[in-house]
Amino acid sequence: MHVAAVPENILETIKEFGPPDIAIAEEDQTWVPFDERASWKPLRFDLSTGMWVVVTRVKGVGVISRHQHTGPVSAYTLQGSWYYPEHDWVARPGTFVFEPPGDVHTLTTDDPEGMTTLFIMNGVMRFLDDKDQLIDQHDCYYYLDQYVRYCRSQGFEPDSRLFH
Repeated sequence: MHVAAVPENILETIKEFGPPDIAIAEEDQTWVPFDERASWKPLRFDLSTGMWVVVTRVKGVGVISRHQHTGPVSAYTLQGSWYYPEHDWVARPGTFVFEPPGDVHTLTTDDPEGMTTLFIMNGVMRFLDDKDQLIDQHDCYYYLDQYVRYCRSQGFEPDSRLFH
C-alpha cells in the first residue's frame, strides 16, 4: 500500500509557520465554574475555526440548561453518567456521543456521582427557553474570555498553549 506523503517543501512551510505540537495534561488545567455544581476545564480553543475542547463536570445530580448547537459536537464520557431527556440513551464511561448541528437537548445527570465528559464543540451553543426563544448564546470566544477572566481573578495567567 502506498501512502501519499506531504511534499518536503510543504512540510518545511508547515513547520515554520504552523502551530507547534503540544500536549496538554488535563490535571494541569483549572476548573472554571459554571455554577456551584458544574464546571469545565479547557483543553483547546481553536481561534481560527471556533472549535473548543473542554472537560465538563457536574457534581452529583444536575442539569445544564436546554440548548442547541449550531455545529457538530462530539463527547466521550469519562466518569458517571448523563443523558438528554429528549433522547433514549444514557452515556456512561466509555460512551461516545455525536450530536448533529441543530439538535435541541438538556444535559441531565441523575447519577449521585455526577458526570465528567470530554466535549469537542463547534459553532454556537444557543440556550433556549421552553418555547425555543433564545436566552443566551456562547461560543469558543465566549469560553476563552471566561477562562482568561477566571484565571486572572484567581491571580494567575491563562495557559497560552490552549489557544496558540
